[in-house]
Amino acid sequence: MKKIRLFIVTLILLTVCFSALLAQSKRKLVWSDEFNYTGLPDSTKWNYDVGGNGWGNGELQYYTSKKTENARVENGLLIIEAKKETIGKNAYSSARLVTKGKGDWTYGRIDVKAKIPNGRGTWPAIWMLGSTTPLKWPDDGEIDIMEHVGYDQGVIHASAHTKKYFHSIGTQKTATTTLSDCSEAFHVYSLDWNSEKVTMLIDDKPYFTFQNEHSGNDAWPFNKPFHLLLNIAVGGGWGGKKGVDDTIYPKRMEIDYVRVYQ
Repeated sequence: MKKIRLFIVTLILLTVCFSALLAQSKRKLVWSDEFNYTGLPDSTKWNYDVGGNGWGNGELQYYTSKKTENARVENGLLIIEAKKETIGKNAYSSARLVTKGKGDWTYGRIDVKAKIPNGRGTWPAIWMLGSTTPLKWPDDGEIDIMEHVGYDQGVIHASAHTKKYFHSIGTQKTATTTLSDCSEAFHVYSLDWNSEKVTMLIDDKPYFTFQNEHSGNDAWPFNKPFHLLLNIAVGGGWGGKKGVDDTIYPKRMEIDYVRVYQ
């Protein structure tokens, strides 16, 4: 009997794995940037969020537009760089690249191969927002594929924000995993998203899943187009919780590729 049970369990696991691989193989690459050019990020694929108003989190940086010191492609990599420099009332500069209007998707898989910065005060992120205009947050949803705060080196965060589930009301859905070499080596940070759940993975290993409870938009706004954001914030309510080390800048996030499958 034990051998039969083991056989059945093994068969079920193999079936699940095969189904997942089959689903992945059916997806087609619908959008990508391999960064096989030099200069500013491809303007047919990327826009910029611009400004230094704290971005709702008390952040310290000014996000620039079309400034190679903060966002550029070189040696096959997209470089997003935070610098210690004064722009207006802001003591730091950085960049926040967005695909809104040039890459908006409902469901699919997104892979971002990246090496993220270390250092107290850094707050890099790979994430998504609803493409609704005007955006109403958190009602229109947010998917955090990867967040890292430099004072807690090696701890990677994934989250889903909705009107029903977000941090300000103590209901946020989130998870963490440890990746000790995240600032020394490239890893693939992924989102797998369908009508029933969003799942975050690192190097194809899942560590966070948010399920559709089928109770309406307040809990599941993830049935509409979303776009991708890549950025490094400095300081802020979370990233600057233990201060900012001015001596470490400039700091960069390096991205080898972005690929979207549907």
